[in-house]
Amino acid sequence: MIELVRTNDPVVISFIEALMRDADIVCLVADQNMSIVEGSLGILPRRVLVDESDLAQAKRILQDAGIADELRK
Repeated sequence: MIELVRTNDPVVISFIEALMRDADIVCLVADQNMSIVEGSLGILPRRVLVDESDLAQAKRILQDAGIADELRK
């Protein structure tokens, strides 16, 4: 799995998950349970991961949705 986005914005993560689900792209949100360690402050970013074979399509979807600035460099 390749990192597509890293953010601590739960709205962005939810939006990306919906976009990937609509495109039948499996994604994984990693580090969700780190809030236990950090005390639920939302400081630590979560990572959205996709399969390497879906990476190009996932990036295009985020660009088309107007959130390409969230893409991991």
